[in-house]
Amino acid sequence: MIVDERMVTYINSLDEGHTPFLEELERQAKRDGVPIIRREMQSFLKVLMAAFRPERILEVGTAVGFSALLMSEYNPVPCQIVTIENYEKRIPVARENFQRAGREEQIRLIAGDAADILKTLDGPFDFIFMDAAKGQYLHFLPEILRLLRSGGVLVSDNILQEGDIIESKYAVERRNRTIYKRMREYLYELKHNEMLITSLIPLGDGVALSTKR
Repeated sequence: MIVDERMVTYINSLDEGHTPFLEELERQAKRDGVPIIRREMQSFLKVLMAAFRPERILEVGTAVGFSALLMSEYNPVPCQIVTIENYEKRIPVARENFQRAGREEQIRLIAGDAADILKTLDGPFDFIFMDAAKGQYLHFLPEILRLLRSGGVLVSDNILQEGDIIESKYAVERRNRTIYKRMREYLYELKHNEMLITSLIPLGDGVALSTKR
């Protein structure tokens, strides 16, 4: 928890909620132990959709399709979403959720490794949401920059790793050291890449909001 838990609870208590389908999907994901974006991140995405009105969206990391459905539902303009997922067990679940929501024509799910798939896509995209394997963000970035239009927005979720990102490598579990090292490198690149202007925000588990010059 990178923000006081009581404060997060209070902020989330003010949330107006979502459509009944999204509310049920969130409950189901929590019951099944499937990670989806946190409630405060959900509200942030809604605001970004309303502010930027992106017509072409790319998502890296579908899970069960919750965030793609939220973006499609709360974007005030018609949009097309391409979303990438590599975990085989979640792919059919996401496809079913898109169909149940009546969004299967609007959301295109591509199954496979994002490192390979990104190279095959054609841009530009107005908005890119990164919520996949955290240790791979840095490797994805060159293709992400190629696909993002000038003035477009890149949102990278879960960048602060419950606050452990600032700890010495000896203070975190050995299996997480490489992931944290790569994430620190990714954040440095976001802040120093001449193509980007980036703000790092302690929201949820940390989010980077970047725009391409």
